[in-house]
Amino acid sequence: MELLELFKKRYSCRGFEKREVEQEKIDMIMEAAAVAPTAVNKQPQRILVLRGEELKKVDECTRFGFDAPLNFLICYDKEQSWHRRSDNADHGMIDSAIVHTHMLLMAESLGLGTTWVCAFDEPKARELFNVPDNYVIEGFMPTGYPAAEPSEMHFKRKPVNEIFFDKF
Repeated sequence: MELLELFKKRYSCRGFEKREVEQEKIDMIMEAAAVAPTAVNKQPQRILVLRGEELKKVDECTRFGFDAPLNFLICYDKEQSWHRRSDNADHGMIDSAIVHTHMLLMAESLGLGTTWVCAFDEPKARELFNVPDNYVIEGFMPTGYPAAEPSEMHFKRKPVNEIFFDKF
């Protein structure tokens, strides 16, 4: 599949089949995360792979687990992430977003559906998953075989000339 076609095909999946995701596919998603570029190659991402009984905890943190058979809790270590010298801006959120995107796209290439979930109870997630204080939770990624087609909203895109400009 051509890369641009993969980008166009991927959508936020909100319904999953009950079947388990094969370990080989999980391994490929993890490898995609591991090779994602990060600022100064600090690689601050810290990701929990959630399956089985652990998924019940996801439902305690967010209503957007969508009964996926697999979920990832994506975090970064703020003590390991790169901080810009001029203002100490932490680039860990950018790094984890790049990692998350690599994972989403790898999953899509493997025939899996995903969605990016940022709406969750952060203190509850931190408690239930024993997330260390120096880790920032970026989001969840429910993952599995899609049970439904994308909504029509997925295909509504602004034309390129409404997004890119020669000057503001």
